[in-house]
Amino acid sequence: MKRYSHPGGHVFYRKMKHARPMVSHGQGIYLYDSDGKRYLDGSGGPLVVNVGHGRPEVVDAIRRQLEAVAYAHAIMFTSKPIESYAASLAKIVPIPDARFYFLSSGTEVVEGAIKLARQIQQARGEHERHLIIGRRQSYHGMTLGALSLSGRAALRGPYIDMLADMPHVSTPYPYRNPMTGEEFAYQLEDTVLQYGPENIAAFIAEPISGASLGASVPTNDYWPLVRQICDRYGILLIADEVMVGLGRTGRWWGIDHWYVVPDILVTSKGAAGGYYPLGFIAARGSDIENIQQVLGDFNHGGTFSHHVVGAAAGLATLNIIQDEELVTNSARMGVLLGAQLESALGDHPHIGDIRGRGLFWGLEFVRDRQTKEPFPAATHLAWQIWRRAFDNGLIVYYSQGCADGFAGDIIMVGPPLIIDESQVGKLVELFVKTVKGLPFA
Repeated sequence: MKRYSHPGGHVFYRKMKHARPMVSHGQGIYLYDSDGKRYLDGSGGPLVVNVGHGRPEVVDAIRRQLEAVAYAHAIMFTSKPIESYAASLAKIVPIPDARFYFLSSGTEVVEGAIKLARQIQQARGEHERHLIIGRRQSYHGMTLGALSLSGRAALRGPYIDMLADMPHVSTPYPYRNPMTGEEFAYQLEDTVLQYGPENIAAFIAEPISGASLGASVPTNDYWPLVRQICDRYGILLIADEVMVGLGRTGRWWGIDHWYVVPDILVTSKGAAGGYYPLGFIAARGSDIENIQQVLGDFNHGGTFSHHVVGAAAGLATLNIIQDEELVTNSARMGVLLGAQLESALGDHPHIGDIRGRGLFWGLEFVRDRQTKEPFPAATHLAWQIWRRAFDNGLIVYYSQGCADGFAGDIIMVGPPLIIDESQVGKLVELFVKTVKGLPFA
């Protein structure tokens, strides 16, 4: 593999063992490094870039807001961008009379959502409800609260003694765990009864699994049954749409595929398309009003919450998604992308499953298709595929641990929602070139 150089300095990164090229600029679905090499952004970074790179509409909206005012503390001021953005979002989220709380990342909105769930229950007089049920093989963020709800063993491991003890249930995973939606729902209900409904504040889950299981789609009966169980026991349903929200799966929200209405919805990655760190919590207006009447305030905050520049970026991004009908394009190009991946790689001896919705696809690599045996964790196969794709001028997203928390290799493909037919073909061509060049053991 070619080794990229970068200037020596004082920065350290999450991944420490490889050098990086110096990014120069981006345009459309492409990024360019300082040597002039072009990279097709086949995953929008970590499923962030939805309206493409170099959009002057978003840049201009940020510039105009910076010129007007760059920062105003949310306790002291509201602003036109915040109010306008919230009003526009209220028209597309499935939650009735939704109210919005703006933060800076997916982890932050998850952390805020679980605190909000606790306070909604307290405002209802349910003071014992403090537990949040999460799912195994899930990921909700790296703060200790969000990580307590997550189920990725490798990420939880170093901090396990620091995490809150929260209940976990199985995650729908048809490729390796072909339980019915009814069986998953029974397990959830059994867990509720085991811990006591009076102690459960909420259940949190990704409508379609993200990085942990690589776009694993549940059976169609799963989400309606989960909604019924939550209603039966007074439990709030939190939809973690951080990765799949705002059109990524060919609907505005992943949960929309099943016509289920959550009590709380969170999203972040695509909220401002990568132009600004932004995420938000959406909740029912009646629940927010009840908190105000009973508790007085929402006991949570952040210096950069409700950021006026972030709201300007988010509104500009949302306008592009709507004006260019990118949710529809995601659905249409997603069908094409899935069909081309299946046609080119469906018979590959080391690809066990190709799955997804819209422009949100995962490919699971296995040592043996018949037994579904994963490659050993020490092989770091997904990482090797990612590096080779990068050398070939294609950016994808990789994940390891889907099979048992440590082994199991996934490559995710999720290009900007502006992608067209010819670009889908180029993406698949580069990925096929990458996979066919691998020396599989």
